[in-house]
Amino acid sequence: MMLRAILAATTACLAFASPGFAQTLAAADADAGLTEIVVTAERRETKLQKTPISISVATAADLENRRVQSLADLADGSIPSLRIAPFFSRTSALTVGIRGIVPFDANQPSRDATVGIYVDGVFLGRSQGLGAALLDIERIEVLKGPQGTLFGRNAVGGAVNIVTRKPTGEFGGRLLGGIRNFNGYSAELHLDLPEWNGLSFKLDGIATRRDGTVDNPLEGQEDFNRFERRGLRASVLWRPSSDFSALYAFDISYDATTPNYLQLLSRSPNALPNSPLVRVQARRAQTALVGVPQEDSVGKTNGHLLTLDWNISNNVEFRSISAYREVDQTQFDNGFGIIASVFRPNANVVRYSLANLVQHQFSQELQLLGTSERLTWVTGLFYYREKGSDDAWAPNTLRWNADGSALTVLPSLVAGQVTPFPDRASTARATSYAAFAQATYTPPIFDDRLKLTAGGRYTHDKRSGVLFKVNGADTNFTFDRSYNRFDPMVTLAFDATDDVHVYGKWGTAYRAGGANSRSVNYRSFDPESVETFEVGFKSEFLDNKARLNAAYYTTRYTDIQIDFSAQLVAGTTRTTIETVNAPGNGRIQGLEIDFTVAPIKGFTLAASYAHTKGNLPLAQNPFNNNNFQRPFIVFTPDNAYSFAADFNEDVGFGVVRAHLDANIADPVRGLPGEATFSDRSVLVNGRLALTDIEIGNGTRAEIALWSRNLLNRQQVYLRSVAAQAATGPYGIFNEPRTFGADIQVRF
Repeated sequence: MMLRAILAATTACLAFASPGFAQTLAAADADAGLTEIVVTAERRETKLQKTPISISVATAADLENRRVQSLADLADGSIPSLRIAPFFSRTSALTVGIRGIVPFDANQPSRDATVGIYVDGVFLGRSQGLGAALLDIERIEVLKGPQGTLFGRNAVGGAVNIVTRKPTGEFGGRLLGGIRNFNGYSAELHLDLPEWNGLSFKLDGIATRRDGTVDNPLEGQEDFNRFERRGLRASVLWRPSSDFSALYAFDISYDATTPNYLQLLSRSPNALPNSPLVRVQARRAQTALVGVPQEDSVGKTNGHLLTLDWNISNNVEFRSISAYREVDQTQFDNGFGIIASVFRPNANVVRYSLANLVQHQFSQELQLLGTSERLTWVTGLFYYREKGSDDAWAPNTLRWNADGSALTVLPSLVAGQVTPFPDRASTARATSYAAFAQATYTPPIFDDRLKLTAGGRYTHDKRSGVLFKVNGADTNFTFDRSYNRFDPMVTLAFDATDDVHVYGKWGTAYRAGGANSRSVNYRSFDPESVETFEVGFKSEFLDNKARLNAAYYTTRYTDIQIDFSAQLVAGTTRTTIETVNAPGNGRIQGLEIDFTVAPIKGFTLAASYAHTKGNLPLAQNPFNNNNFQRPFIVFTPDNAYSFAADFNEDVGFGVVRAHLDANIADPVRGLPGEATFSDRSVLVNGRLALTDIEIGNGTRAEIALWSRNLLNRQQVYLRSVAAQAATGPYGIFNEPRTFGADIQVRF
């Protein structure tokens, strides 16, 4: 299996190349070669090619070319090892995984995700709020594999490090306006002001919206898969001397979305007699079968950041990162419609999931970084405190008539309720303390080409919570747990030549335990851990006009947190999920290859490939008489590819820039308890722009046309047969083709 994967990847890389974000798209020119990429994966700036970690980097140009305006847009597979998907049909919360370590349900205040998401060094604790609009991003670094030493307990799969542009102290900026199909628009303002008394100011704002892609026939109600996002950030950088700086930033965002629409894909041969209103929609629907009450899920986030940076000496630097953030998210999901409804005369149907989450977090990190002739090191302390609460209610919203020929909207949600509001509610707290250190030593042998890195992180986590509503009744289920963990890491790297670097890495990481607020009794679960061994090489050749990087890894996955869902019982609307730790070990193995080449001036090709194969151990299903069953890795294809080509040509009055990418992935499973696969994914994106148009006084304009899913491919990204006995399999389709035009002015 692994040999076939290697052959497939090698063939793909030789046949075609594209930056799939694993290597930046930017190429300077044929003489200078590929642009050097700088990353902060080791908490200091290092060159990508000399950093012994498997990393994918998306620069600002990459994000613009692929029309990435939020993390949700990276769900197209442009970084093959990174998998992003909505939580079921909800686009208000994102599931993020790397290398097959993907959580199914992490959008609760009492459990963590498997991938650490960081913005300017600040950890984002919840999956809610991750879909907010991105504000003037300099680059996104995707660190693959466990990052337990420098990034902590929530990075068993890896880390996504988002770096924003800082104030420059020089007047300048850009203004963008655009239109798109589905009655959409985009507007952005990024403004840098001149330095004043050592202070530099920057203002960033964005507003973007789009109508739904599936119409909701009920008048006055929102369509499916629409969004409206607004964001604002103000930052000020104080630099009283060359040795000290203080950066303060405040950001606020508004993210309104509606869920994706679920469709009945076929009718089961054993389906129960049903209403003619429950029809098969085997192709991507443009209109829902029936209208349903549906309003926006609204996420509001805001945060404060204070970063202090002090060069104590030429070789020692002190850094402090302080942050406070808030998330307030409503999650309203009526995407199921009537597809899983079986007709019963005058019965209430169509479950409307209404959920709320409020979270507050404070984090403080202190770092001390040093360098000497043969030693570079970083050590630090980390503190994190979080409080979150959630509640949910799932009333019915429609009622059958006597013969199933029509549905009427219930006069109010209260009239359709099964249990009093809320159906469930909980509050959870988390506190984490950590101390970490990592050092790289260059021994005086092999002409200083050998480097040994070792590090460790000690973490103390305390978690507690109360589930005080279950099925509408008052309860007092609690959990209170503490965990202590030490995660080591060792890397051996060797510079075979100035352009070829090889490494071997071993490291561990863990995800803290918690409790599932969808449980009927707040059942707690223990931490899970990973141990990964990775070997890789990074190379440049053809006079710095080509790069080829590869990594092979094997991961032992222990005490895996597995989610089991209960099927809805007739007459109820509650979703019940229990989380258990699977005994024994799982195993995930993979291969990653990235290739970029700039054969001639202005032309760049590259390719990225990821092979991921794993098996999880048997776990005890509490809803199936405690029988053991094998869960599945979700949203992770066996093979994923990303291809792209970029062309730049100066035409005298401007520069023509053309971009085309294709992202291909094998079918995936969307639910941990089902063996059912989605469709194979093939998504093509493109952009054509005329840039650097001089309009006077140093101001330049740009006109661009873009499209995502250019070929308008229809594919089911989540399929389930859970309701097959009663109706038939259902699924969620990918988005249709979207396209638009932008005008941008840089000054």
